[in-house]
Amino acid sequence: MTATLTRLPAADTLRVATSGSVDDGKSTLIGRLLYDTKAILADQLAAVARDTSRRGGEGLDLALLTDGLTAEREQGITIDVAYRYFATPRRRFILADTPGHEQYTRNMVTGASQADLAILLVDARHGVVAQTRRHAALVSLLRIPHVTLAVNKMDLVGFDRAVFERVRDEFAALTHSLGFEGVTTIPVSALEGDMVVDRGTRMGWYTGPTLLELLETASTARAALGPFRYPVQLVSRSRYGERADSRGYFGRVENGAVAVGDRVCVWPSGVTAQVAQIVTLDGTLETAGAGRSISLILDRQLDVARGDLITHAGDAPYVTDAFGARLAWLSATPLDPRRTYLVKHGTAVTKARIAAIEDRLDIHTLHPVPGETPLAANDIGRVRIKAARALPLDRYADVRATGSFLLIDEATLATVAAGLIEDLPRG
Repeated sequence: MTATLTRLPAADTLRVATSGSVDDGKSTLIGRLLYDTKAILADQLAAVARDTSRRGGEGLDLALLTDGLTAEREQGITIDVAYRYFATPRRRFILADTPGHEQYTRNMVTGASQADLAILLVDARHGVVAQTRRHAALVSLLRIPHVTLAVNKMDLVGFDRAVFERVRDEFAALTHSLGFEGVTTIPVSALEGDMVVDRGTRMGWYTGPTLLELLETASTARAALGPFRYPVQLVSRSRYGERADSRGYFGRVENGAVAVGDRVCVWPSGVTAQVAQIVTLDGTLETAGAGRSISLILDRQLDVARGDLITHAGDAPYVTDAFGARLAWLSATPLDPRRTYLVKHGTAVTKARIAAIEDRLDIHTLHPVPGETPLAANDIGRVRIKAARALPLDRYADVRATGSFLLIDEATLATVAAGLIEDLPRG
C-alpha cells in the first residue's frame, strides 16, 4: 500500500484538532482516517504491525500511527500533540491529535489554537464526562469555526441509535450553554471503520455525512475575510527589480488580503504609505491573501521594525496598553499578580503585569466564579492586563491572529498562558 499524493491548491488545507477524554479513541480515529484514505506508506504499516504483535495484539493497532512517543505507547495515552498530514482528491488535511488527560490540557490548547474544525470524541458508553466539558469550554473559548461531536465506540453498544441520541442531546445541552452556533454529531466506530471514511452497513438509521465527507466540505474561508493584518517579522533591503534599494518588510498575511496600490498604515506609530510591490520567492504578486508569506515594499521609507503591525489605512486596530482578556493557564506554577510577565502578541514582545483577576470558569457548571483567586494549571479565567507599551490589538472574536497572545515567564521564558483579547477601550 502506498500513500496517496494529491496536487491541490495550497490554500485548500483544513486544520483539524481532535480532543476527548482518555481512551475515547482519538488516536485510533486518526489512524482509521489515514488507513482508509490510503495515506500510509507500506513501511509504516509494517512497523505498526510489528509493534502491534509485540504488544500481544493481532492485525493493526491503528492508534500506533499517531502515538509516536515511547511514553505514550507504554501508557496507551496521548501526551504530546501528534500532527499528521494527508490528502484526498478534494483537499489537504493537517490533523492534530491532542491529549485527553487533564494533566496535558495545555497541549490541547496548543493543538487547537489554529484549527478550522474541532472533533470532540466521547465514548458512547460513558457520554459527556468532565474532560469533555473542559475541552468543549476550550473549543468555545478558541472560537473554532466548526465543531463535530464524534460518538465513538458504537460497536461496543451494539450500534444502538437510542444510545447515540442520548449522548447527542446531552452534548447539545452543554454546547447551548457555551454559545456554540452549531454542532454536527456523527456516530462512529473508529476501531471497525463505520462512518469514518466508509459508511458501513450497521447504522442505516443515520443519514448524515461520514466524518470524511464532513471534513471535505467544511469551509476554511474565515481568515481570508475581514481586515488585513500583517505582523512584521523582519526588515531587510530589497534586491528585486526597480526598487532594489528599498526596504522589504517580511512576514505572513495573518488575515484578509493586500494588493499593490493599497494605502496601508504601520502600527503603533500610525504612519501611512502605499504598497509598491509584493514580493515572494517565486516572483512578484498583485495581491496576497491570508496564509501567504511575502515581503511588502512600500512607496516610501518608513521607520518599521519587527513587532510592528501593518494594516489597511481605513481598518485600524485598537492601539492600547490596557485590555481585558481570557486566559487559559498552562503552567504548573499559579499566576502571581505581583510578578511581571512578557506578552507575545504577533511578532511583538513587551513586559506586562496582571492588573486584576476578575473570575475563574467553573468547569463543572460552566459559570464564572468571581474573585481574585490566582489561576492554576488548566484554569480558565478573565483578567485585566497592563502592558509596558501600547500594542495594536483586535478582539479575538473579530480577528483570531491579532486577538490572541501568549503570556511568558520573564525568568524562564516558559509559556505560562494562552490569552484571548475580549475587552478593548472604545474610541
